[in-house]
Amino acid sequence: MLMRLAFLMVIILSVACSGDSLEAEKRTTAQQHYRTTNTVIPGNNQIISFSKPAYTKAERPKPNLDRNAFFGDLHVHTALSFDASAFGTTASPSDAYRYAQGEAITHPSGFEVQLTQPLDFYAVTDHGVLLGLINEAIDTNSAFSQYELAKPYHNINESIDGGLLDLAKRSKAFYNFVSDVVANLLDGTIDEDSINSASKSAWQQTIEATNAAYKPGVFTTFAAYEFTSSTQAREALHRNVIFRSTQRLPAQPFSRFNSINPEGLWDWMDQLRQQDVESLAIPHNSNGSNGAMFAFTDWAGRPIDVDYAAKRLRNEPLVEITQVKGTSETHPLLSQNDEWANFEIFPLRTSTRLPSNPQGSYVRNAWQRGLSLTTRDSGNPYKFGVIGSSDTHTGAASLEENNYFGKIGAFDSTPEKRGSIPASFLYGTLVKLAASEMVEEVDGQNYLDFSGYKYWGASGIAGVWAEANTREAIYDALRRKETFATSGTRIKLRFFSGYHFAEDQLDETDLIKEAYRSGATMGATLQAQGKRQPSFLTWAIADPNTAPLQRLQIVKGWLTNGEHQEKVYDVACSNNLQVNQDTHRCPDNNARVNLGDCSTTANVGAAELKVLWQDPDFVPEQEAFYYARALENPVCRWSTWDAIRSGKLPRGDLPATIQERAWSSPIWYSALDDSDNFVE
Repeated sequence: MLMRLAFLMVIILSVACSGDSLEAEKRTTAQQHYRTTNTVIPGNNQIISFSKPAYTKAERPKPNLDRNAFFGDLHVHTALSFDASAFGTTASPSDAYRYAQGEAITHPSGFEVQLTQPLDFYAVTDHGVLLGLINEAIDTNSAFSQYELAKPYHNINESIDGGLLDLAKRSKAFYNFVSDVVANLLDGTIDEDSINSASKSAWQQTIEATNAAYKPGVFTTFAAYEFTSSTQAREALHRNVIFRSTQRLPAQPFSRFNSINPEGLWDWMDQLRQQDVESLAIPHNSNGSNGAMFAFTDWAGRPIDVDYAAKRLRNEPLVEITQVKGTSETHPLLSQNDEWANFEIFPLRTSTRLPSNPQGSYVRNAWQRGLSLTTRDSGNPYKFGVIGSSDTHTGAASLEENNYFGKIGAFDSTPEKRGSIPASFLYGTLVKLAASEMVEEVDGQNYLDFSGYKYWGASGIAGVWAEANTREAIYDALRRKETFATSGTRIKLRFFSGYHFAEDQLDETDLIKEAYRSGATMGATLQAQGKRQPSFLTWAIADPNTAPLQRLQIVKGWLTNGEHQEKVYDVACSNNLQVNQDTHRCPDNNARVNLGDCSTTANVGAAELKVLWQDPDFVPEQEAFYYARALENPVCRWSTWDAIRSGKLPRGDLPATIQERAWSSPIWYSALDDSDNFVE
């Protein structure tokens, strides 16, 4: 009986994942058109005005000139994204903003999700391409739902059981929707107005939710969306666009339909800026770009020049260094002398099973490439700061290792689907028969392998140092790159450099005032002063709700005879341990994790680490960048928590523990004239 059921389900799954040959041919043609045509639908520069958010001057917070750390997420998808809806998400932008403020909302699989600590700011960044259109297809009362292409999507989220048949139906919706729309555009069944109308309506809904949730001094929201582009080789070039204000905005987002080339996005942003609409874009998942994100050439394959560098840096002052689909700081193949380089590595191109080349895909490597370009008088397009964000597709960021619920709704809502525990006999057998590549054997047991979910992480968070929790103050912090990223915890990380710091200042109450007065902040450039050697002030404060700090580090990058060089220095250790001056490493603080219950060693680690440091290998004429990295004591990874709660052993091929961390934006040390730096 069981085998008959299995055979029947395999047939159904196969049918669900296929179609008649004519339909398949149309989709293939449409997909090729989508991947190779720069402009599917012309963009426009129309500006519309929105009502000013309802708050009084009395509600505006008094600015703190020493600046506070604020934590947020600038990469959040809701039901208005076509892929999120296909995954079962019904959360609206309003629901997402409620979640960020600490309220519980319903996950697509029916259970409630809630943050342990509310966030300070949040931005719903639904995909600009086909924004809101799948919702029109789902809603049988809409005019668009009457088209033949819309019928497979009717009421798709009225019932979400998460079983194999349900997932097969949703996979088909996810993979086919864009192709179906493009195919119907090409044959004239639908026109551009259908798509633009849905986009404008969904954008209006997003802005209204953004303004309704904004509470200056308490909770900040941003108008935002995702520009989702990739090369023909499936190399991800995604970025989120964040607007400073909501009073004047484009009538609809500039999307992949308007340009496959990110340089087209920058031109559009520049044109908006001439109309007093300020924005910035933040690339993400460079780790899945196969080297395309931080190349030495532009889109057309021409060498990068000064104009390109200026335009890119003007529009993209930041990069998302960590999120659920992996961390993009560095890679073990790029940083062989960095023991902490192998952290939450996602080795594939986004939404594929294709490997991604580390060269040109990771942030530290990009900073090094920027130094190389500077020596060629090509400008430096990669002089960016960093943030973290989640890329959740449920409206709810999953940021905690011990409470991880995935990112894509019905597809990764259980440990079995995430591949953190062995597949049941029924699931494992059915999936193996229908799609053998989606099952892998580890330690003699079968695990589901749905597009690399095992590599995903409970990450990340954007940190800023700003005078107040308002749109203007937080946006300005993003623009000047006084930002840091965390892998999901609330570590506060500060980083300054200057020529006037003294050791006896570390405990003075005006330390930060002096740092701002006489030093360079993270994200800035410190100009050389002859042969003088600068000092670096680094200060990390642990998240009291997670693990204590183990060590504080500074990472340096430079060039020697044109070759990339880097070095990791431990600069402060927990438990009064001292850095070994020969190895530049802290001794082991003996923090351990019990893999039986995920308990950790008590009374080990630091609540705070603060140090003034000078580079022992300093060369006055050498162009370099420095950034701070703070590491917590080890804790159980989410996959280990899944296994223990299910009564299973953790998978042997995944890290059982991780060290949560924070990264600062760099400080660049430069002996060049100030005119050679585009943005400070």
